[in-house]
Amino acid sequence: MTTISLSEQEIIRRNSLQKLRELGIDPYPAAEYPVNAYSEDIKAGFSDGQDHFGEVCLAGRLMSQRIMGKASFAELQDAKGRIQLYINRDEICPGEDKTLYNEVFKKLLDIGDTIGVKGTVFKTHMGEISIQVKELTLLSKSLHPLPIVKEKDGVTYDAFTDPEQRYRQRYVDLIVNPQVKDVFVKRTKIVNTMREMFNERGYFEVETPILQPIPGGAAARPFITHHNALDIPLYLRIANELYLKRLIVGGFDGVYEFAKDFRNEGMDRTHNPEFTVMEIYVAYKDYQWMMKFTEEICERVALALHGTTKVQLGDQIIDYKTPYPRVTMYEAIKTHTGYDIAGKSEQELREICDKLGIETDPTMGKGKLIDEIFGEKCEHHYIQPTFIIDYPVEMSPLTKKHRDNPELTERFELMVNGKELANAYSELNDPIDQRERFEEQLRLSEKGDDEAMFIDQDFLRALEYGMPPTSGMGMGIDRLTMFMTNSPSIQDVLFFPQMKPEQKPVELSEDGKMVLEILKSKSPVELNELKEKSGLSNKKWDKTIKDLTKNNVARVVKSEEGLFVESVG
Repeated sequence: MTTISLSEQEIIRRNSLQKLRELGIDPYPAAEYPVNAYSEDIKAGFSDGQDHFGEVCLAGRLMSQRIMGKASFAELQDAKGRIQLYINRDEICPGEDKTLYNEVFKKLLDIGDTIGVKGTVFKTHMGEISIQVKELTLLSKSLHPLPIVKEKDGVTYDAFTDPEQRYRQRYVDLIVNPQVKDVFVKRTKIVNTMREMFNERGYFEVETPILQPIPGGAAARPFITHHNALDIPLYLRIANELYLKRLIVGGFDGVYEFAKDFRNEGMDRTHNPEFTVMEIYVAYKDYQWMMKFTEEICERVALALHGTTKVQLGDQIIDYKTPYPRVTMYEAIKTHTGYDIAGKSEQELREICDKLGIETDPTMGKGKLIDEIFGEKCEHHYIQPTFIIDYPVEMSPLTKKHRDNPELTERFELMVNGKELANAYSELNDPIDQRERFEEQLRLSEKGDDEAMFIDQDFLRALEYGMPPTSGMGMGIDRLTMFMTNSPSIQDVLFFPQMKPEQKPVELSEDGKMVLEILKSKSPVELNELKEKSGLSNKKWDKTIKDLTKNNVARVVKSEEGLFVESVG
């Protein structure tokens, strides 16, 4: 990187880096730094007049400096919080050489540098618990300035709040917005709480393939790749269901996996193409048992995170106290649309969709039509945890038919805040019935449904060896974290959400810059008028206007008056 592309602050920091090296200070030392204390632990354990800590050794980022002659204050941010440092020149420079204080600390250290300090704990006259620094070490020089948040009279300035910047530069977000870290700490606690619960019951955590020859276990569009050595197409998994059920066939009574799944579909505030799901399968259980188990999971997670089952989510208080209501799919649709869809044909369902103003297309079978009705007219009504149960057989190709009504299946979805949180079945273990369901999915695929399931012949073969009665459940970890941490967007609970490619600064020709200057004073400008003002030849004009539009800094628009050029952004 040349200095031409650097900001003034970045140039200053690189100059400081060079001066540090000239002083014989390694700005990136390799040796272990013996941290033995953290800011929040010190604050929590300090008592007036008692030194419980002896000499402490902390490391973290330098977040502020208040230089006052021979003594200064600073603030250090470590993994647990912030603490004030008191730095006296003669304490850190006991000999004649005061370079460490006068040159290094006062002039060559910057906000964002990582430092280590050794010293003793005390309380200032203002009552702030602080570290009296005896030794200071530079551990890593920061070459890019942090966006420093300032507060004055209760008003915050220069906050790092732009969502796109925060998601692209999560490392900066975590440094300057400490509350963000708490979301991810809670996310880990959610997973650990669930894992503890499953392990207590003797279920085994397993791993299944991410690259799969057939994308099975869900109705979704897959990502496709190619394996060069085998010369075959492979798919990033859309679900791990079929592999976990193979393990039940193989003799495990209970298996679970926290898995990364991938679906080549739309992105919005509740969907990311790469997401985390927990799937669990337990032999000799049914969906009624799994409902109770799912309730227990949600209640236990809420208590582990908040100490209560009542959790704030937007304007709502969601109560995860068990038990949750059970509402059949047909009851839900009848309640919220007035239509009883039991026994309705595909054509009758299309007519109901038309009357309800729900868009359909010819590729949709009965299952998709019913799903659209529920999604459009019912889903958003279920704010408190509610089980929607007994789905039509067309919606559930991997689910056992209902023991009392063969038109339905033994399936539930847990709805919270108008969204699906968990999906579960009494698993279909009849290999002949399963083959027929897969063949129906194939017919839907031939009809144009690009989310219909593939036929997995090996899975069918596994079922033919016999799978015991089993219940399985999948729960979205990203969505559960959103609900449990009051996060409005899935991007807020993913360290590195998928983003559009970052727009790089456009390098324009001198002719392009000149045309943009004209547009700054007046935009839009009639195309021929702009060409005349530019004074460019036909060849240069054509190249310039092409570069401007290609780089999305200007566009040509058509109106009744003719063609105009306007600047973008």
